Amino acid sequence: MPSEFTGKHVTVAGLGVSGVPAAKVLHGLGARVTVVNDGDDERARTQAAELEPLGVTVRLGDGDTLPEGTELIVTAPGWKPTKPLFTAAGQAGVPVWGDVELAWRLRGLDGRKAAPWLAVTGTNGKTTTVQMLASILKAAGLRTAAVGNIGVSLLDAVTGEEEYDVLAVELSSYQLHWAPSLRAHSAAVLNLAPDHLDWHGSMEAYAADKGRIYEGNRVACVYNVADKATEDLVRAADVEEGCRAIGFTLGTPGPSQLGVVEGLLVDRAFVEDRQKNAQELAEVSDVNPPAPHNIANALAAAGLARAFGVSAAAVRDGLRAFTPDAHRIAHVADVDAVAYVDDSKATNTHATEASLAAYESIVWIAGGLAKGATFDELVTGAAKRLRGAVLIGADRALIREALARHAPEVPVVDLDRTDTGAMLQAVQEARRLARPGDTVLLAPACASMDMFTNYNQRGDAFAQAVRELGA
Repeated sequence: MPSEFTGKHVTVAGLGVSGVPAAKVLHGLGARVTVVNDGDDERARTQAAELEPLGVTVRLGDGDTLPEGTELIVTAPGWKPTKPLFTAAGQAGVPVWGDVELAWRLRGLDGRKAAPWLAVTGTNGKTTTVQMLASILKAAGLRTAAVGNIGVSLLDAVTGEEEYDVLAVELSSYQLHWAPSLRAHSAAVLNLAPDHLDWHGSMEAYAADKGRIYEGNRVACVYNVADKATEDLVRAADVEEGCRAIGFTLGTPGPSQLGVVEGLLVDRAFVEDRQKNAQELAEVSDVNPPAPHNIANALAAAGLARAFGVSAAAVRDGLRAFTPDAHRIAHVADVDAVAYVDDSKATNTHATEASLAAYESIVWIAGGLAKGATFDELVTGAAKRLRGAVLIGADRALIREALARHAPEVPVVDLDRTDTGAMLQAVQEARRLARPGDTVLLAPACASMDMFTNYNQRGDAFAQAVRELGA
């Protein structure tokens, strides 16, 4: 039992996915734990009832007041740094960690070997890349798991009974903000685009938090050659001596890069004499689906795996074995020679830009909650690919106006509905606009909560509507 926690007054900020495990772990380590939570709803009361019999104090409905005697705060990642709780902590000299920071400090508990972390962040593609990476590591015969922001607790991974050789870790900008001492074996930033600016306060602050993932890297900092901002983060990072910058590109790779040559994924980073040699890793067709942004994800995953010493054959086998999660550029069906594709996970403009770039002639279903986004740049880039557009959701007018400005020749159907049944009508209208060889693409560029519980339900509604077309 680490002595640093025995008898220590620790406040856990926020119940939920990260707060409950953190409270349990800290209590088990001998800390005196108080949990504070903004909400006082049925879910929070149920979680409180789970913790209180252990001796954990739970304070519901007041997440802003610093409990007396607090020596450390462990916060849920989504709590904003501007909350009064953290202001009071700063004034009192109380450190604030996230659950990722806590997990990092608890590695090697009870004398076990601490598994290295291969870490991934970026505005889009994190989950897919981490899952690809875990598949590759497993193909290499390594004990591993995909953990972190992917929904699997890092605390469980580092304190549970199962031991790992290496962990594939997805990290959000929120988690990185609260993880000052994290030092990964190798890490990747996939891309950077404006997101969560209401939380971070500015694009500069958002990028800086993403860049924390490179701090102290030992072997490789993997960056996106097509996104200079990711390389800038590598240049700014304070890494261990000998750590290398490794780029990935959809073009022909230069030395110290991974890329694509004549339908092959190739490595010119982890080979002898990389000025002259390249190692074939896999075929583009081994990536599922082989859309450009997903090939980029595969190259980033391969770069991290190769940094850990994984063979080219394991990269190939891992990519072949990988099955993407639902609602990520998933082919639903072909109806009358028109493909119907569900990318409901494309909840922002950056993800939707990548999705639209994967197809030549598109009837686009879009709309929902814009979260402050603008759509002019997205529409300008996709205009030549659009056969038509069907708009749904609360903020569809923003997309309609961008289409009118930058793609006035594209037919637009504006459905003045925000009920879940609107999806069936949207698919029917898209079918009317489509021609053989086209793709009807659900890539909303918006969040779903105006009409649906989440993007999963939205994608399911789309798939069901497509199945009814073919019935």
